[in-house]
Amino acid sequence: MGVDVVTAGEAMGLLLAEAAVPLPRADRFVRSVAGSESNVAIGLARLGHSVAFCGRVGADAAGGWVRDTLRAEGVDVRGLHEDPDRPTGILLRDSPGAGRPVSVSYYRSGSAASVLSTEDVDEELVASARLLFVSGITAMLSPTAEDFVAHLMSVATRAGVHVAFDPNVRLRLAGAAQWRRVYARLAGGMDTLLISNEELELLELSSDPARLLQGRTTTVVVTSGAQGATATTAGGTVQVGARTVAVADPVGAGDAFTAGWLSAWLRGLPVLEALSEAAAVASLVVGVPTDIAGLPTPRERDHVLVPGGDVDR
Repeated sequence: MGVDVVTAGEAMGLLLAEAAVPLPRADRFVRSVAGSESNVAIGLARLGHSVAFCGRVGADAAGGWVRDTLRAEGVDVRGLHEDPDRPTGILLRDSPGAGRPVSVSYYRSGSAASVLSTEDVDEELVASARLLFVSGITAMLSPTAEDFVAHLMSVATRAGVHVAFDPNVRLRLAGAAQWRRVYARLAGGMDTLLISNEELELLELSSDPARLLQGRTTTVVVTSGAQGATATTAGGTVQVGARTVAVADPVGAGDAFTAGWLSAWLRGLPVLEALSEAAAVASLVVGVPTDIAGLPTPRERDHVLVPGGDVDR
């Protein structure tokens, strides 16, 4: 039986310091799950879509809580393999406080996901989906993980599955030149590109999204933080502003925006409505700690899209 979406990558255990205490002095943590693709998977599942997640975790406690969290959210984990020899990646971070930037520490070197390879691709599962979502983060974990992402996209392309790609540049994983090389390899396999203004510059891509509509790519969505987002198709460019909210935790906003956009695409909404929904989903996530706690249900999303819908009486 097919699914709406297949996504794949590294889902990590997240330990988030409580009460905005700086990470070096934190002694209490909230346990959760982090990782771009797993955030998007959970976001789409909460929005009512059938989602399958592929990847690798260790045969350890962190792998158990990753698997249990995804399964509890309704995500199909048949493609999430358990590696008996390597650990699950861990992410430690604090929440913003008193104007201090968020501090993040990754423990993912040598993780189970770092050895993802083409052998981990469930071709039948990918071909059964309407949509494949992948990000550049996974491709940067290792040469075999890069091949894993490229093969996922190739399988999807051959099966007529729509491919959405987010570079999700993290310079702690690799330098700009390496990111540009990997993007160039993968660019021909994407139907939708979701990218930030900063990533356009770092990847040395045109600042005019219309010039990126080439090959398979029919849609380019560009996010600009508090300035909102644009979506460019053959029909032109539309723009929406960001929804103004009190920010408790900015991490995860991009993944939430992606989940909101992809949900709208799956439901066939017009581009402007899709952008508005994506911005609404992102705004709900930044209001609470962790990457996933604020991801909304359809009712919660729709409520904030209604004028005057900030209070439910």
